[in-house]
Amino acid sequence: MPMFLTRFSYTPETWARLREHPEDRSEAARESIEAAGGKLHGFWYALGEFDGMTLWEAPSRVALASALVTIAAAGVTSKLETTVLLSVDEAMEAVTKSAHVQYRAPGATVGTTADVT
Repeated sequence: MPMFLTRFSYTPETWARLREHPEDRSEAARESIEAAGGKLHGFWYALGEFDGMTLWEAPSRVALASALVTIAAAGVTSKLETTVLLSVDEAMEAVTKSAHVQYRAPGATVGTTADVT
């Protein structure tokens, strides 16, 4: 199953609710992800641009989207950003296959490639 890194930030209202009633939100994330057919691998809070992140897998982009729409619709996040992750093997396969893919850079003539060195 494809792996995803989701970064999120809570709204001020969510932080206020958590301050009044602290709870482990990883279980709520796990339940939503599993309901969409996925699996949660990790849940962390962070200091910086985002309040936290999750590492999880889902069987499809539709399953991914269904979990994220459910979370976003709850109104608890102010930012929700997901990155599709590639394993090292998948990245190496993509690099190998890229040798057979051509791209014409702006201003280049058809059949030529840009000098990338």
